[in-house]
Amino acid sequence: MKAISIGLFGLGTVGSGVVNIIENHQDKLMHQVGCPVKIRKILVQDINKNRGVSVDPLLLTTNPNEILDDPDIDVIIEVMGGIVETKKNIIAALQNGKHVVTANKDLMALHGSELLTVASESGCDLYYEASVAGGIPIIRTLVDGLASDRIVKMMGIVNGTTNFILTKMSQEGKAYQSVLKEAQELGFAESDPTSDVEGLDAARKMTILATLGFSMKIDLEDVKVSGISNISEEDLQYGKQLGYTMKLIGHAHRDGEKVEVSVQPTLLSNRHPLASVNNEYNAIYVYGEAVGETMFYGPGAGSLPTATAIVSDLVAVMKNMRLGVNGKNAVTPQYPKILKDEAEKYSKYFLRLHVKDEVGVFAGITSIFAQYGVSFEKILQLPVKKNEVAEIVLVTHQAASSEYQNILTLLRDLSFVKEIKSTYRVEGSSVS
Repeated sequence: MKAISIGLFGLGTVGSGVVNIIENHQDKLMHQVGCPVKIRKILVQDINKNRGVSVDPLLLTTNPNEILDDPDIDVIIEVMGGIVETKKNIIAALQNGKHVVTANKDLMALHGSELLTVASESGCDLYYEASVAGGIPIIRTLVDGLASDRIVKMMGIVNGTTNFILTKMSQEGKAYQSVLKEAQELGFAESDPTSDVEGLDAARKMTILATLGFSMKIDLEDVKVSGISNISEEDLQYGKQLGYTMKLIGHAHRDGEKVEVSVQPTLLSNRHPLASVNNEYNAIYVYGEAVGETMFYGPGAGSLPTATAIVSDLVAVMKNMRLGVNGKNAVTPQYPKILKDEAEKYSKYFLRLHVKDEVGVFAGITSIFAQYGVSFEKILQLPVKKNEVAEIVLVTHQAASSEYQNILTLLRDLSFVKEIKSTYRVEGSSVS
């Protein structure tokens, strides 16, 4: 019985996990697909580097063409990362008749539709479950499990680094920089954490999810993005006092034919199922017209969870090989992309202001909100001990984004408003 031969691009944390699972789960793989699975060649940058997994040095190469041009290699697993060179290698692999499994969210967010087209034209599979939320099978859920439903809303904690940081800040009262340093020491954050903490990593994942969930070609530039680096301990404490928990949330909403996609710090009602997802864990909440509310929870990163998703994709490729149906899995988007404008995006908002501590200030603020028909769900007013300044914390009812931005502009122009300290999206009603 001919073995399926694998070419592995990358032998870092995730690549090592892939090797471990393929070696240690041979009986399971044999049962699933009826033949052995063997790693034939591994592309690395440094053959002599010490790694967390033991492999035969003869398997290692620094030349991608040794894998791309090898006619005996059936499937390439890409866990190296990168965009330009990796895209070129994946296209070459597909055109050479090799199926591809990748964990590369950056590449799939930017060039996924092009690569899937090449795969289809080449009669090859391209699977990418591990590109979003590590070990959570969310892509397979959207493509297969909920294929008959119409998805109207997805909300997710899709970045473990930021969730770890916000959990520590909220539960232990630690400052942002202190927790970021701890996350880096534990390996949850990169030495340059910009992609994670500024929301770019989550935005790439939401691009992939929105494209699949809404069957609409969503581009990365369609996602409105803000990160967590400016969140203060005071914001978290006020949120807690009002019955909310701060999370970096990817939002994707569809109303009729129009959609909005964003990544932003959000105060979630403590009643919301995502509010209790802590530390490095990910969770994605999906609402379908037929199925209603569903939620998927699990480790969003790590060697073995991510490798599990990759090898599951590998099993799918191998089953397709046995059935002779490779290259048939890509489904092109069904609907044209129509994005909401700011007047069509509705949310509740948290707003924290520093104002002069004098009579009539609150009446002046409420009159501006009243001009736009925006009312308040929660109000806190507290004195600040210095400079005769008072602090006002508001949570609004639903308001259009365009009207809320107009309100903020008018507030900044008021002589008695010293500073708009912070504002965040709010989801759900508080329990305080």
